[in-house]
Amino acid sequence: MRNLILTLLLVLPFISFSQNWVTDDNFEEVINPRGGFSDDDEEVIVIEFWAKFNSVNAFPDWKKLDDLPGVSYFRVDLASAPKLKKDLKIRMAPTLLLYLRGDAFIKFKAKAGLDLLCPVDYDKMVRAIEVVKEESKF
Repeated sequence: MRNLILTLLLVLPFISFSQNWVTDDNFEEVINPRGGFSDDDEEVIVIEFWAKFNSVNAFPDWKKLDDLPGVSYFRVDLASAPKLKKDLKIRMAPTLLLYLRGDAFIKFKAKAGLDLLCPVDYDKMVRAIEVVKEESKF
């Protein structure tokens, strides 16, 4: 039993729990999966720009977002996506962007300072997703 607990303690931090990662190479297909063909039922793509040094302040409720209809959550490790960081002018981690049909609608970014807290909570994120869906209807 003791060995099982020790093994779990060593392994659990490295399990991704089906979290989806975005890289410089797959960013465009993630934010615009239908390649320009769209309708009102498209997914809102939430992308969190994340840094390992500040993982304690990452968006804590990402699993709940994956349970919402019409929403997909992805994460970008800023250390392994330098082109995205530069092109999108990401200066702070965490920064969260909401996309629909390849267009960024809302950006939540951490404020500069010593404690780079997550700039949005679950309820505020859900309201923002609803706004994006409503504003983008044809």
